[in-house]
Amino acid sequence: MSLQITAVGVGRVFGLPKPSLTYQRGWGETLDIPLIMFVIQGGRAPVVVDTGADLERAWKHHSIRMQQTPAEQPAAALRQLGVDPADVHVVVNTHLHWDHSSNNHLFPNARIVVQQREIDYARHPVPWHRRQFEHLPDLDAAWRSAENRINAIDGDTELAPGISAVALPGHTPGSQGIVVQAATTRYLIAGDCVDLYENWSGDDEAEHIPSGFFTDIVAYQDSLQRIEKLDCEVIPSHDPLVLERRVFR
Repeated sequence: MSLQITAVGVGRVFGLPKPSLTYQRGWGETLDIPLIMFVIQGGRAPVVVDTGADLERAWKHHSIRMQQTPAEQPAAALRQLGVDPADVHVVVNTHLHWDHSSNNHLFPNARIVVQQREIDYARHPVPWHRRQFEHLPDLDAAWRSAENRINAIDGDTELAPGISAVALPGHTPGSQGIVVQAATTRYLIAGDCVDLYENWSGDDEAEHIPSGFFTDIVAYQDSLQRIEKLDCEVIPSHDPLVLERRVFR
């Protein structure tokens, strides 16, 4: 059976200032965006990329307006695909921001694949990035709930036949994407290196537009240029059009 990717909505965030997603563009505009968990099926076992956010933490600790229906809870969303979380052996976090890694604990038998550089930074971020990594005095970071099962990698790594991690630093030091060779197309699950299709398509001033959040804009540019050479169809992390399409074969 050939690999396919299913984009699963695991909540929605409302009223984000657009420049937080499109660098220096869209002042005065706001966006409502989905939180997406990607499920790769067709191999020996399902692979999950990013695990979404925690509804209770969203407002209390991040002042983010988030909604999540019962069907959008990650475990329930997986079961709708016929996937038991206990049968997932590999979970990949594209990075360790709270909205991509808060539900790692739901996968008791999975190794959690994260770049070593990301782990190092998440443990000791600069003050302005502490909240995104939940490195706060009154809060245990959600990603650390499954820290004992983290499989740290360094750079590009094959994870399973047809599935590879590729280093894409810039948004965070250890950001990574996942290349998937599906039945007819080679895809890149880009993480927050590409939030929206608009980031990838660019505008009159720039070929691509970075996210409004980054740790190294020069490394970010290098990563965007690297994506150009991967010969992949890019799948953004927070674009509603990804959920409209849903299945990538």
